[in-house]
Amino acid sequence: MIKLSKLAFIAATAVITASASAQSVPATRQAVNDNWVNGTGEYVWTNGTNELCWRDAFWTPATANAKCDGALVLAAVPQRPTDAPPNTAPIIGNTRYSYQADALFDFDKAVLKPAGKSALDDLATKLGTVNLEVVVATGYTDRLGSDKYNNRLSLRRAQAVKAYLVSKGIDASHIYAEGKGKRNPVTTGCNQKNRKQLIACLAPDRRVEVEVVGTQRQTQQ
Repeated sequence: MIKLSKLAFIAATAVITASASAQSVPATRQAVNDNWVNGTGEYVWTNGTNELCWRDAFWTPATANAKCDGALVLAAVPQRPTDAPPNTAPIIGNTRYSYQADALFDFDKAVLKPAGKSALDDLATKLGTVNLEVVVATGYTDRLGSDKYNNRLSLRRAQAVKAYLVSKGIDASHIYAEGKGKRNPVTTGCNQKNRKQLIACLAPDRRVEVEVVGTQRQTQQ
């Protein structure tokens, strides 16, 4: 028993030592960096070999740290000679589109309405002019209902957006769909006791955000 206790103590010490020696990489200077960072937000924690970054629950490829695994590292835009024709240099884009869920779907549903399809038709046209790196569709709900139900509803809505974009010719391998339920609300002061009024007030929280990362295609001269 004494020997086993000593072995357990040695193993625990080794784990603690390995954890304490974990490396870190500088945090990227971006509005959202969904990886575990230190207390001051300057570094992202990595494993002991400095190869894999620790991601938090909100991580997506579009918000990854540039030095982390799975991050989208975009090539630098080459400098255009002063005598080169205009509008030929590719432009790196990171654009976010936000759609009110009530405009895309009926209340508490995940089937696209005709008006929702029309809005996504416009988005698909814009995506057709971009060399896509990634498209991330993220669904959100309001605070009403359970976490489990809202997480599933928000994911189903994001998946419906993805499926429609794929039906319009966008490569499915470039599109990610995720649901964040009632997290990240954008409304404040919605405390109405009347349920209909409260639902109306919380409408902005019910949304699908689509983030597009890619390079603008060069125009033909």
